[in-house]
Amino acid sequence: RFISKVEEVLNDWKLIGVSSGKPLEKGVFTTGTWEEKSDEISFADFRFSITHHYLVQEASDKDGKEELVEDALPLPMQDLLCMNNDFPPRAHCLVRWYGLREFVVLAPAANNDAILSESKCNLLLSSISIALGNTGCQVPLFVQIHHKWRRMYMGECQGPGVRTDFEMVHLRKVPSQYIHLSGLLDIFKSKIGCPLTPLPPVSMAIRLTYVLQDWQQYFWPQQPPDIDALVGGEVGGLEFGKLPFGACEDPISELHLATTWPHLTEGIVVDNDVYSDLDPIQAPQWSVRVRKADNPQCLLGDFLTEFFKLCRRKESTDEILGRSAFEEEGKEVADISHALSKLTEPAPVPIHKLSVTNMVHSAKKKIRKHRGVDESPLNNEVLNTILLFLFPDAAEKLADGFESRANTSENEDYNLFSQFKSAPSDSLTYKLALCLCMINFYHGGVKGVAHLWQEFVLEMRYRWENNYLIPGLANGPPDLRCCLLHQKLQMLNCCIERKKARDEGKRGSTSDRSPGDPGKAAEHSGDNPDREKEVGKSWESWSDSEEEFFECLSDTEDLKGNGQENGKKGGVKEGTKEPANLKPEGRLHPHGKLTLLHPGEPLYIPITQEPAPMTEDLLEEQSEVLAKLGTSAEGAHLRARMQSACLLSDMESFKAANPGCCLEDFVRWYSPRDYIEEEVVDEKGNVVIKGGLSARMRIPSNMWVEAWETAKPVPARRQKRLFDDTREAEKVLHYLAIQKPADLARHLLPCVIHAAVLKVKEEEALEEISSVKKIIKQIISHSSKVLRFPNPEDKKLEEIIAQIMSVEAMIARARSLKAKFGVEKCENEEEKEDLQRFVNCLLEQPEVSVVGAGRGPAGSIIHKLFLNAQRV
Repeated sequence: RFISKVEEVLNDWKLIGVSSGKPLEKGVFTTGTWEEKSDEISFADFRFSITHHYLVQEASDKDGKEELVEDALPLPMQDLLCMNNDFPPRAHCLVRWYGLREFVVLAPAANNDAILSESKCNLLLSSISIALGNTGCQVPLFVQIHHKWRRMYMGECQGPGVRTDFEMVHLRKVPSQYIHLSGLLDIFKSKIGCPLTPLPPVSMAIRLTYVLQDWQQYFWPQQPPDIDALVGGEVGGLEFGKLPFGACEDPISELHLATTWPHLTEGIVVDNDVYSDLDPIQAPQWSVRVRKADNPQCLLGDFLTEFFKLCRRKESTDEILGRSAFEEEGKEVADISHALSKLTEPAPVPIHKLSVTNMVHSAKKKIRKHRGVDESPLNNEVLNTILLFLFPDAAEKLADGFESRANTSENEDYNLFSQFKSAPSDSLTYKLALCLCMINFYHGGVKGVAHLWQEFVLEMRYRWENNYLIPGLANGPPDLRCCLLHQKLQMLNCCIERKKARDEGKRGSTSDRSPGDPGKAAEHSGDNPDREKEVGKSWESWSDSEEEFFECLSDTEDLKGNGQENGKKGGVKEGTKEPANLKPEGRLHPHGKLTLLHPGEPLYIPITQEPAPMTEDLLEEQSEVLAKLGTSAEGAHLRARMQSACLLSDMESFKAANPGCCLEDFVRWYSPRDYIEEEVVDEKGNVVIKGGLSARMRIPSNMWVEAWETAKPVPARRQKRLFDDTREAEKVLHYLAIQKPADLARHLLPCVIHAAVLKVKEEEALEEISSVKKIIKQIISHSSKVLRFPNPEDKKLEEIIAQIMSVEAMIARARSLKAKFGVEKCENEEEKEDLQRFVNCLLEQPEVSVVGAGRGPAGSIIHKLFLNAQRV
């Protein structure tokens, strides 16, 4: 049964009959691809795996088959005699020992099983022999015996009237008479048992391999950074905001030099226990391969891995720093926002006089009361250095370079943030990610991270309460291409900007300030006819002016104000047409040549409220609410009302700026497409242009008509605010305060990966390794797919980090080899290029032949390396 199973497998794999193929070309074992296919068969209840190993070759021409010589030697036996591929650097051991291009191995399926008894071995060998005879298979079949680690194989190959047996002997120690060529030749001749005397000369190929493990004279140049030297923003050659790079140990462990005599005939060289002709320096071929250290410790990789570990922590900031961080003595824990506002009393000091230390001082005193001074995870010096780095505007001299640098970089590296959903590489979020990364690695791990984050949140609240803008963020609404944390900080900045303008407005005059922003006018004047469709969408598309703010009173004041003005302004009763004698308010400037349809006065563009900026989580919430309203009439109406808050506000501003206007006037300004003008002939036969609202505006109970009727003439500064900055800012501050270190690490991981990719690109540019360039491109496309979605899987993130680490190790290897082969020191340009090419090949190929063997430039360097190691 066992024999028939083996025959069946050989049949399935089409290995029966005569094997054909071209003679092997030189080096094909190294450059070609090896494949294998496996199956399982059992002998009674003992399981075997049977595997076919073969070199993939192009199909040989059909004409070749006709020229088959009768009784030709089977192909494997021809391969045995071929000397072109005697020393493949990477191949199955049987390929190396016998030079076969294909063979089948039968081995115990379980790793710990072994065939130890002689009778079992013989049984297997005879089974194989019968199977080969029955099928006419000419591929050699091997059986693995003894323990797997011994790599013992017995095998057989059959052809027409000819048979080769493959046998092996394992000796623990080489007997001294066999460690040179003449001894080996004696064994070989005695084994052949050839009846002819004298024997024809034996031809042979010889390779001697020398291993260099000792690089004593080249100690590894990269020292791990000195952590104690962190003064003035430096960590032993590491600055804040820069990621470290490179291996802490030599990433190359051994160098193997193989000296080869590819084709010799017996009698040409002498090699016995007294004398040897085989001098490595004289060998015609030299080839070198390097052995890489297993997982060398690399700084950038360690930084990333440690930071990624943070994502799995469960503790909250309070648990890490101790509950007492924000407590007053004897009191229960108050509401956190309340406590924070107590800690940071607004200081009436102009910003440029403030040092970071003053800012965060009051908070620190309170925190420190409960923790021993020494317990604080980050010492003052480190903390101040980081805060100064993050908030350069808090220093005595404003950091001039910082503001001017923003948004200058337009290159692809800078714009990676939109692919990775991280943050621009000169932004506060990006710097914060790098600082947290460094603190996590060097200064107290997760405790340090929690401490810095606490200080950061205090700083944010301080800035909100004192109207100081946050540096390092682009102006304008939250950029939805960035990570959520960055959007939240931008949102806080929007709130601070509005609050600041409002406070200044209260201090200054309360009249309408009309900003002279021509961009805004142009946009409102009908260059953007789709405006009404934009309501409820991202507001970037139609709000350019950032300097426009409103002093908005609350509803009650609003009503009172309207009541008092009624008398003076010829009061507006509900339901009556607004009389034209209202005093116009809140005008921006006239709208080109347009005039109002009825009074004929010029049409003024009103000052309008900016729509509320939104972060992506708010947009999502809003769309969920709108979706939940369903499709009923009531739901649709509610949805329309929610989406038309902005429209209503603009109508009120328009009415205030243009007393006596009608809906047609508003539509002509706000959505010119909905005002259709046609030429008609009047009674007198003259052609006149007559205008009217479009069909959709004339639908009964149209939302626009309803909104127009409910709108009162109220200028923007007295309307209810569309954007409640106080509420939004408190929301953001609360959101920041409740982030655990793990959440923080998840938010900022894209920024850290972004930084790591930029670092790797920058380091690669110094080395110019083409294969690394390719891998970096793959990393970027892989990361942009993974990071674009919220909550990417850990496994995918680990893959990205592993890719970055492998690139770092490759670059470190390139540097190590460059140093060892003295590429930089080489004077002669041509030689230098050759050496550089040689080093690059060593990185990418399993084995590199040395041009000029021992006499070429690379050869002489290798020779020196060995000499020095011997001296040591």
